[in-house]
Amino acid sequence: MFDLGWTEMVIIGVVALIVVGPKELPGLFRAVGQMVGKARGMAREFSRAMEAAADEAGVKEIDRTIRAATRPMQYGADRLREAALGDRPGRTRSAAPIPPAGTPIEGGRPAPSAGTATSALAQQRAEERARRLEEAAARGAARPPPAAPVQAAQAPAPAPAAPATPPATPKDETAA
Repeated sequence: MFDLGWTEMVIIGVVALIVVGPKELPGLFRAVGQMVGKARGMAREFSRAMEAAADEAGVKEIDRTIRAATRPMQYGADRLREAALGDRPGRTRSAAPIPPAGTPIEGGRPAPSAGTATSALAQQRAEERARRLEEAAARGAARPPPAAPVQAAQAPAPAPAAPATPPATPKDETAA
């Protein structure tokens, strides 16, 4: 709460010993301890009252929904667990026995084998993947080839050399 270390508590104890005196110090510490206990009790009671008010308002259910939305994998696992356990926690419901493949079910047809459905799905996905690859290759072939890189411009021509002597200026004839 206040994050007091041992050194701070020792300093407080020494100051209290000097200010209050050795005779009154145990009574003071007892009173401080009782006040701290009462403050903790009041805080605990306030916390319980706030939780009860939140329960009445349905805040816990909203909190559960928000947390479930932020963690979809955990939410799915929780929903699965709830479905498996039913209303009674700690007890699972018995599942209906699964008939072996090839035995007739209610409609009189034999149950489909797991291998047929799985292989059909795998075949469908492989065909779809091949179709996507062909479409991507066709799009790549339809694009025009990239333009040839532009050659860098040649170095600029050197600047003309500066004359060695400054250009002659017309002399003022009156000064001569």
